[in-house]
Amino acid sequence: MDNTNLPNETVLKSVIHWFENAVLGLNLCPFAARPYQSGSIVFAISNAADDEGVLSDLYLKLQELDESREVETLVLICSQHLAEFEDYNQFLSLSDALLEQSGWLGEYQIASFHPDYCFEGCEVDSRENWTNRSPYPILHLIRESSISSAIQHHADVDQIPQQNIKTMNNLSESQMQKIFRDRFEKKITK
Repeated sequence: MDNTNLPNETVLKSVIHWFENAVLGLNLCPFAARPYQSGSIVFAISNAADDEGVLSDLYLKLQELDESREVETLVLICSQHLAEFEDYNQFLSLSDALLEQSGWLGEYQIASFHPDYCFEGCEVDSRENWTNRSPYPILHLIRESSISSAIQHHADVDQIPQQNIKTMNNLSESQMQKIFRDRFEKKITK
């Protein structure tokens, strides 16, 4: 499926479906429900088609986070760029460098999600990878203070990844297709 001509509204609906059904619905991030329900998660789209443009959009969104303390986290959806996981993975180094050069290291961190996400040492088809698979490449900007606060109120943070893998492994194929419908449609139409 060619994503370059999809309207922003379609892209946003796809990501929100994934967020509500996978991230929240499967409790892949036990810290996400409260800020989502309170409206302190913002979804934004970068229509940039190259690294420089996405970095510029990322910088602007980080500035917006600085100015909007009521926003806890921002999901930057890259609808036109970084379709290849290897390119996306390399781009994360540029994103981290931007955080450091701009004085945001320690204030924000970037969680990564991609349609073809694959953990190092993992088979491509492993269900484990689906814990970080999204309909589009995503840079999830999170305030460090929010993470610290959430961790204090969670019984066993270190068990979250293992629980997520168990959750993914326990899903039937039809449940996977329903929850990750947009990702399955893209995979089929490639």
